[in-house]
Amino acid sequence: MNPHFTRLYGKRISRVCGYIHQHLDDALTLEELSTVAAFSKFHFHRVFNTYTGTSATRFIQLVRLKRASFRLAFEQEKRIIDIALEAGFESPEAFSRAFKRIFDQSPSQFRTHPAWPEWHTRFQFKNPTDGVKQMKQMNVDVVNFETTPVALIEHLGPPENVYETAARFIAWRKITGLSPVQTSQTFGIPYSDPKHTAPEEFRWDVCGSMDGDVPPNDYGVKSGRIPGGRCAVVRHKGSHQNLENSILYLYHHWLPKSGESVRDYPCFFHYLNFIHEVDECDLLTDIYLPLE
Repeated sequence: MNPHFTRLYGKRISRVCGYIHQHLDDALTLEELSTVAAFSKFHFHRVFNTYTGTSATRFIQLVRLKRASFRLAFEQEKRIIDIALEAGFESPEAFSRAFKRIFDQSPSQFRTHPAWPEWHTRFQFKNPTDGVKQMKQMNVDVVNFETTPVALIEHLGPPENVYETAARFIAWRKITGLSPVQTSQTFGIPYSDPKHTAPEEFRWDVCGSMDGDVPPNDYGVKSGRIPGGRCAVVRHKGSHQNLENSILYLYHHWLPKSGESVRDYPCFFHYLNFIHEVDECDLLTDIYLPLE
């Protein structure tokens, strides 16, 4: 295939994927999506499959079920029937059948004991823009981050199980009322790149700002702090699965041109909203790169 058209088609399909994420509550017809992609509806489905590895219909269902999964896991008070209707199903029975067919767990089973490692494998789509060299310009600020006392829970193990650790931290917050999500900041601290770390050695701290010491508990939550100092910060919008693109911009584009030196502390994330509160495309995350 002509490289020019390979890049062009990849960008068009990527645009469609973004459109789907932004219009999950709409009907999303084949005609509408083919118009977004600037393809004939007679050919769109084949091009979409070629560049993503799945059909547009299945992609839409998987993205809706992904949102439903987060609702089930992190919004225990939300009724399954309401989650089913939001996902576009006419009944909880139809929702349950589709959910179990995809994830090998019923919605109620997933809510109680989510199998996160298997869940992750359902969303390994091909990237439509693979092979397309592009790095979007991003706004980077240098700020003074104040030392922040936190309550933290340490995740040590496969990155696919981070959500399980995060769920324990959320449960601790709700039961104790400490570091409440409404008035506290929430951070994530990865101590290495999961792609280049043995699964059993991967560490990620889930943190919430909190004054005072963390009382003894059965959740594994303890006291800690994020050290203050100069940091470069960039705001990432969208899926956490794409955080690597913004991190890459900081390290490979901004840092060499800035003349700055990094400090002996890992980059960390400040989550401004959460996956169970907003659609994935509306997630906001500030990425901090500690500087000397």
